[in-house]
Amino acid sequence: TQLLARDGITTVGDAGVQYEDIAGYRSLIREGKLPIRIYAMILYPLALPDKPEIGDYLTIRSLKIVADGALGSRGAAMIEPYSDDPGNRGLVIRDRATIRAAAENALAKGFQVNTHAIGDLANRTALEAYGDVLEGPNDKRFRIEHAQIVAPEDFAKFKQFSVIASMQATHATSDMLWAQDRIGPERIKGGYAWQTFLHLGVHVPNGSDFPVEDPNPLWGFYSAVTRQKQDGTPNGGWFPSQKMSREEALRTWTIEGAYATFEESRKGSLEPGKMADFIMLSRDIMTVPAAEIIRAHVTLTVVGGKIVFSE
Repeated sequence: TQLLARDGITTVGDAGVQYEDIAGYRSLIREGKLPIRIYAMILYPLALPDKPEIGDYLTIRSLKIVADGALGSRGAAMIEPYSDDPGNRGLVIRDRATIRAAAENALAKGFQVNTHAIGDLANRTALEAYGDVLEGPNDKRFRIEHAQIVAPEDFAKFKQFSVIASMQATHATSDMLWAQDRIGPERIKGGYAWQTFLHLGVHVPNGSDFPVEDPNPLWGFYSAVTRQKQDGTPNGGWFPSQKMSREEALRTWTIEGAYATFEESRKGSLEPGKMADFIMLSRDIMTVPAAEIIRAHVTLTVVGGKIVFSE
């Protein structure tokens, strides 16, 4: 957590905690050794508490379900076989009925549901399971974690059921050298499709997927606005129509993250009455040339008005 504070992170979504992790966080809080805030997601199939726990430094109000594997290993669950591995459709870890039952239980207890779904079949399965219990627009803020490859006809389901597309910009720049080989030139159009979601009015919070990717938000911000590797390739960016503006990217890393954890009234922007969670950077990432964004670094991190990192 000290290293994350150094990177300018004030709240972490811990996507899949065990009971011992929660005990560890509580111990750190008692000892005054937890510098940042934790939004903990209990890993299915662990039993949920009877009701959510809302705290300043530890909040437990969501369930994490894993629906499929990863795209790189061809474990993401796909509707049609992989283009570079005919006959393989990936790995279905949780089916619609399982996700539906878990979501019903979570909803009854007041918990959000956050489902890891990377392939288009996993995304469809999770969305249909959510739709079974949500039925229409709502404020339950169920999330799809990653939402990497989505079939064209399924994007609207995110809006229909008010599902949050919780995405990680560096996945696109890490995967772009081989992602199209995996799924071909047509399906890739539904991949890492940030603007498609934004144009529909879907909430898109950003993250790092640490420890799979580096936790540094500046790397994610750079990826979001350039869709390039840090050496500036490819020229113009990978599928550049899906780039975010700097304002859009900033929102995904701030107020959208707060919205995804039901905390937009308490954090996510600098306003009177909100928690004093903020950082200072060595460069203005909203105005410097894009290549210089990744040369910026955090000089100060403040959580609740308390300095938790400074140069």
